[in-house]
Amino acid sequence: MTRREFYNHPGWRWCTAQGARDQVLLLGLQTTFREKLEWLEEAETLALRMRASRRKKPKAETSRRKEETRKQK
Repeated sequence: MTRREFYNHPGWRWCTAQGARDQVLLLGLQTTFREKLEWLEEAETLALRMRASRRKKPKAETSRRKEETRKQK
């Protein structure tokens, strides 16, 4: 790799705010509509799973606290 190739590597440009925006734009231009839809569906699934796990967590903590209180009595 020459010095010119090293400094023209996109990694160096993508490390700036403008470079990051350019990288996202380039990625968007290179992906197909179907790939974008699949990515959105995966992101939605992840969001729904995270929301469901947040709802379950307080219930588990509440029941654990109740059990600890009963043991103390």
